[in-house]
Amino acid sequence: MPEFLTQGWLFELAIIIGKILLLVVPLLIAVAYLTLAERRVIGFMQLRKGPNVVGPFGMFQPFADALKLMAKETILPAGADKIVFMIAPILTFVLAIVAWAVIPFDAGLVLADINVGILYLFAISSLGVYGVIMAGWASNSKYAFLGALRSAAQMVSYEVSMGLVIITVLLCVGSLNLSHIIEAQRGMWFAIPLFPMFIVFFISTLAETNRAPFDLPEGESELVAGYFVEYSSMSFALFFLGEYANMILMSAMTALLFLGGWLPPFDIAPFTWIPGPIWFILKIVFILFVFLWVRATTPRYRYDQLMRLGWKVFLPFSLIWVVLTAGFLIATDNLPPFMS
Repeated sequence: MPEFLTQGWLFELAIIIGKILLLVVPLLIAVAYLTLAERRVIGFMQLRKGPNVVGPFGMFQPFADALKLMAKETILPAGADKIVFMIAPILTFVLAIVAWAVIPFDAGLVLADINVGILYLFAISSLGVYGVIMAGWASNSKYAFLGALRSAAQMVSYEVSMGLVIITVLLCVGSLNLSHIIEAQRGMWFAIPLFPMFIVFFISTLAETNRAPFDLPEGESELVAGYFVEYSSMSFALFFLGEYANMILMSAMTALLFLGGWLPPFDIAPFTWIPGPIWFILKIVFILFVFLWVRATTPRYRYDQLMRLGWKVFLPFSLIWVVLTAGFLIATDNLPPFMS
């Protein structure tokens, strides 16, 4: 046997694969049940029941949906670029999963604790636009292509504002490490002193994930279902799962940057009795509920309103806030050590 295939090497590989599975499997289950939670929450807000037939309280509905999608035929449009057509949903889904490699659930409880974790997250979320464009172009459909262009334009527009919001947080921390960002919020979450940036970031995540009221790529009245209108079966399911995995990812980023990650709201008993990962998950669940709340109560924006909000409101506002934050930190001599 070659030297690199020793028992120690295989053991380390098994440990890494085990850690990945411990992260990915619960995430996939969470994505499945987020679809059920969305239908039940919106149903409750609209005075109807939502799914309640398959299993007790409708708890098996996600598995029924998965079985239905797997049993359907995969249809490839005659004029489509078949290779790109099939790669696009895989790329979208994989990018939504690999971003979780740097998300810390507690002190030291992270798959890859890299020093540029926030840049990694921002880069992965930015790459998601490629899967959308590939899907729209490869479908050989005008509806899908226009939906892809809409999605790409709004994702790029709001990523600029998100980048400036992240810069504001980094000015207050002095580190790109996600664990350091969370520890810097011990005593006060950034959502309090940076409340306007918190709101801008959350609204930008709605646009980034193509969620209501910014779900313009799925404008049924003009574009049917947008960039994935030609997809069926498991290829459609991958887009579906990717969108909901991105929702959970953006909620996790919001919790990490502004709500203290795994930190309790108050550093006293009984709040400190609850483990850090539980606090982190509760914050993600709360932000996801707001995602669903917004969808159930807010009408869809027009596309010109969407672009105006991103370029004429959020961009100058977040840029001004970066300058004010930097000026305040310098004036009060509170710049983080390595930045001063």
